[in-house]
Amino acid sequence: MKTAAICTIGDEILIGQIVDTNSAHIARELNLLGIQVKHMTSIGDDRGRILAELGNCLDQNDIVIVTGGLGPTKDDITKDALRELSGSRGYKESPEQMAHIERILGARGIPLIDTNRAQALVPDACTVIPNKLGTAPCMAFYGLGARGQAALYSLPGVPFEAIGLLPDVMDDIRRHFALEAITHHTVVTFGIPESTLAKQIEAWEDALPANIHLAYLPNPTIGVRLRLTQFGGKADFTPYLKQLQAILGDAIYGEGEDTLQEVIGRKLRSAGKTLALAESCTGGHLSELITSVPGCSDYYKGSVTSYSNEVKMNVLGVRSETLSRFGAVSEPCVREMAAGVLRVLDTDYAVATSGIAGPGGGSLEKPVGTAWLAAAKKQADGSVTVATQCVRFAASRAVNIERFASHALDLLRRNL
Repeated sequence: MKTAAICTIGDEILIGQIVDTNSAHIARELNLLGIQVKHMTSIGDDRGRILAELGNCLDQNDIVIVTGGLGPTKDDITKDALRELSGSRGYKESPEQMAHIERILGARGIPLIDTNRAQALVPDACTVIPNKLGTAPCMAFYGLGARGQAALYSLPGVPFEAIGLLPDVMDDIRRHFALEAITHHTVVTFGIPESTLAKQIEAWEDALPANIHLAYLPNPTIGVRLRLTQFGGKADFTPYLKQLQAILGDAIYGEGEDTLQEVIGRKLRSAGKTLALAESCTGGHLSELITSVPGCSDYYKGSVTSYSNEVKMNVLGVRSETLSRFGAVSEPCVREMAAGVLRVLDTDYAVATSGIAGPGGGSLEKPVGTAWLAAAKKQADGSVTVATQCVRFAASRAVNIERFASHALDLLRRNL
């Protein structure tokens, strides 16, 4: 199994001025090729550190991919460090990249100056992969590292340029290395905290073959993804997935990149059913999730953001006695909200949320992070049934709202 390291260069990453998105894209592409990423690092604009870190990565891996430090300014010192690291004697001009630079600048009406020309100069030991989207080319070096078999690819740091070069870089890697397969299969769960989930499937995980690895990928909106990975060989995860399904049941709601809103959308569309929302504490976030799915107009009619009690009463038909006796954050209130919006918008299903997102507004009985959720369903005889759930979280306002919305979606999913 070939291994790789990904290195980003630039002080702007280390001080938090920009977010490194390149590494994630590169890691995904390498993984698809069957290359295991063993190391990621960020290096400041320091020549000695660049040489030391890249040298170490080359000694320990087959492939090193570098982004950043290739601009026309004086603080971009990566190219000269790579000249020394590769044993190059000097620089050569890349005719292909020079032609791209002239085309790009000409299209923008910008005169060609020395700093632009310098972008086409590369260490004489490198192979150029032209960058058609920018001025700095990708530089490829072979035969590096302690074993003399490692390859290094240096890409510009601008994300759309780096990502645009990846297909050509991956093709070059295929030509230079014999690669094995890495196979993934992901199942998505909701409603079981990560620590509880790990304990629940501990025996199953311990029984997995040595060449199959399990990763836990938690997300407050999506749930916990369980990713099975097999390194090398022909993968068949079927028996392990059947065992997992028997343990977790309907806590598993999808596969791969599935989200709750996508799975709900597919179920509603296939059944020819419609949905409405009545939101209080989620303030429209639930609607945002539902409408993030292309084609949701097939089943989603709309929502009422009933933040005030007046809207709950005057639009949704929540009784004043319910609010005075139980309060807005209560099971009776969300029951009436869900049934009310189902009636007002004439849908088959409805979801309602009412809670205390924080940071203020809580009480001993109903602390911050408390929410009541409801999922209503219109029966064939015209009657309405409502399922409810109370959740409590202790997070920031934004995270509480995310969790209220995702648990409301899961309550709907379980009642479809």
